[in-house]
Amino acid sequence: RLRLHDGKLIKDRRYHLRTYPNCFVAKELTDWLIDHKEAPDRETGIRLMQKLMDHYIIHHVCDEHSDYKDAKLLYRFRKDDGTFPLSKDVKVFMRGQSLYEKLVSVEESILKVREENSVKYQRTFLGCEMIDWLVQEGEVENRKEAVELGRALLEHGIIQHVSNRHHFFDSDTLYQFWINFRRRRRLTELLNENSSRALSESPDSPFCLRKLNPDPGNTSFLSVQTNKEIKIVSAVRRSSITSLAGNSNPYFSTTPTLVFPPVAECNPKSVLKRPVTNEELLSPGAPYAKKTLTIVGDAVGWGFVVRGGRPCHIQAVDPGGPAAAAGMKVCQFVFSVNGMYVLHLDYQTISSLIMTGPRTLVMEVMESIE
Repeated sequence: RLRLHDGKLIKDRRYHLRTYPNCFVAKELTDWLIDHKEAPDRETGIRLMQKLMDHYIIHHVCDEHSDYKDAKLLYRFRKDDGTFPLSKDVKVFMRGQSLYEKLVSVEESILKVREENSVKYQRTFLGCEMIDWLVQEGEVENRKEAVELGRALLEHGIIQHVSNRHHFFDSDTLYQFWINFRRRRRLTELLNENSSRALSESPDSPFCLRKLNPDPGNTSFLSVQTNKEIKIVSAVRRSSITSLAGNSNPYFSTTPTLVFPPVAECNPKSVLKRPVTNEELLSPGAPYAKKTLTIVGDAVGWGFVVRGGRPCHIQAVDPGGPAAAAGMKVCQFVFSVNGMYVLHLDYQTISSLIMTGPRTLVMEVMESIE
């Protein structure tokens, strides 16, 4: 947006006896994207601008077109006309960016490269250090408010515990800025923004228990092998991250391309009888009990499916798997994963936390006691 202002592509324009301030011509912008190597061709440029429209960043000046047309039509950035929606998510993100810029621009910054368990982490800080700094700089009124801010930043994926095991606390626990706000991003990255979640969203997800066909008498599930072929195994076997990685390493470090025939599909219908909110789960006297489950994955995984979001629930449990043996049941709600509070997360993020974590999984779940 700022580059377009500098290049005079964004300016006041007159059309049908009316002046539209701070707008651009779609066709001219597509030309600009190609000339400045932000898009390799017009089709990609159109897809990029449509992505910005879908995220309420740009819009047609009269809102007569919901899609981006590569034509002599006028569009505008919502930040230039005051219609950009400042949701809570956006406000937290902007606050995180502001704090990051302030931290990296000062001498003797608390952001440093640190090592923990022989692993080096970038942009790290201690929880208590961050709280001291926030209070000292007048960013917050007191330590309690600083903790609340830190928790909001963590819950929105801006900071994280270096090994993803803890929420934000006023302690000497090590955290890092997960987002490097100084890294210059190319527009084309927008088209791949969900690639890290594609594995858990798609029907090919190793976290899905899938029947080979809709025959209710069939109890065979699919397991992914390293040669990317489909293998039918008995119902006590699970699709797993370890079978994807091709070894017994409990950590997942590769992103294989999975190919499945059309019959391998997830059933998206929720097992919940009705939606449940976090407020309902956590309200005093609510009919829910918290349980801690320790699940030791075997050679083919843990044997359960997470679905939903805010809160997530257990959609399916393999009756012969480690999760069932630990006491997991369908319709339980996921409270924490390896010590990390997750009620505010969606199932893709929780699946990623589980799949990239250790083989021994400690989960807190909440189940109905009615």
